[in-house]
Formats: sequence, C-alpha cells, structure tokens
Amino acid sequence: MKFFSQSFLYDDPWSIVSFAFFLRYPNPFASHVASVDVISRSFSPTGSLLTTRLILKRGSLPRWAPRGIIAKAESWIVEESEVDPEGRVVRCTTKNLDHVKIMRVEEHITLRQTDDNRTLQTTEAKFISGFGWGLTKRIENHGLARFKSHVQRSREGLAVILSLIRQSRMQPMTLGPAPLVTSRQSFTGSEDVRNDREETRQPKDDQAPDSPSSAERPWSKIASWLRPR
Repeated sequence: MKFFSQSFLYDDPWSIVSFAFFLRYPNPFASHVASVDVISRSFSPTGSLLTTRLILKRGSLPRWAPRGIIAKAESWIVEESEVDPEGRVVRCTTKNLDHVKIMRVEEHITLRQTDDNRTLQTTEAKFISGFGWGLTKRIENHGLARFKSHVQRSREGLAVILSLIRQSRMQPMTLGPAPLVTSRQSFTGSEDVRNDREETRQPKDDQAPDSPSSAERPWSKIASWLRPR
C-alpha cells in the first residue's frame, strides 16, 4: 500500500474555489477525462448538498504491464461529495469501480475556508494492489507516480476555471455559441453536435454592435474544449 498527502492554499475565497471544483471538467489539462454524469443529488438533514457523479477516465498502460492485463485502458470512477455551506467545507471522495484487483485508488479532497478568507485544499490518496506475480509494489509505485503528476495538472486545470470565473464576474455569464455536454455524452462530441456548433458560430445580423463576441466570452472557452480536434 502506498500513501499520498499534500496541501495547497488558494488565494480565492471558498465559495469561488468550490464552484470551480465542480466545474473543473472539461479543461485543457484533463484530456484523459472522457465523461462526467451526475447520478444523484440531494440535501442532508443538516442542509449539506450531497452529490454522486460517475466519471470515465482513459489512460495508457506502462510498457512493462503484462499483455491482456485489462481489456481497455480506461476506468469508471465514482465521486461522492458533500458541500457544507455552514461549515464552509467541501468533502469529496473518489474511487475506481473496476480493475480493483490490479489496483484500488481512493482519493479524499477537502476544501476548507481559512481565517483570512482563502481556501485550503488537502488531498490524500492510497493505492492498493492485489495483483501479485511479483508486480504488486511496481503497480503501486506506478500508480503513485502517475497520481503525483496528475495532481499538478489538476491544479492547473482548476486555475483555468478560476480565471474564467473571475472574468465572468465582470461580464454576463454565458456559455457562448456551443452547448455544454449533457449527461452520458462524451466530451469528444458527435457529428451532429459538430454540425450544430458550426451553425451557431455564424454571427447574427441583429446582434448588437457593442455585445461581446463569442471569442471574448470566458465560458465560450470551455465550450471550445469540447470540440474535437
């Protein structure tokens, strides 16, 4: 078993960082995330918002991995979160649902407001492999090393979303010309969606001269990441 723990302090207030946390997909630093689906959402008796999401992540196997160890280099992740508005804290737990014999990864993230109105993020994770064949430690070490690199990219992706939120506070919040992904829809899009987006990018004749173009709208950047390249 391997463990990971790290803390990071955001200068933004808790409400903004929490908002960005749930909007972090898609972003240009999370190309491995294929889809995100909300499974359930409810309020606890104490007023906390409880959400369960299903996330599909794709990756690649190391060269030393035995051939046929898994059919596809992808995994379904369940994310369970609690937003406590009174205590100013977000608690989130994620864990993989498949390939658990090869390796189980459980991650705990806490976002908490500090006394100076900033946000402290604490990330903890553990990696457990039951594969055997003399590869247990190697698999756990690979999972830990890969997780460390993804933590930095995840922070950079969240920083992008935070930047867009800051911009949107000075402009009307709009999604731009392209719709966001709906439930069970892949981030890569489809041919029909692409055709619709091409049509919506055409300027309208009755558009006000002083209205911001789609390229200037911060949330249109998120929509642009959804378009296949």
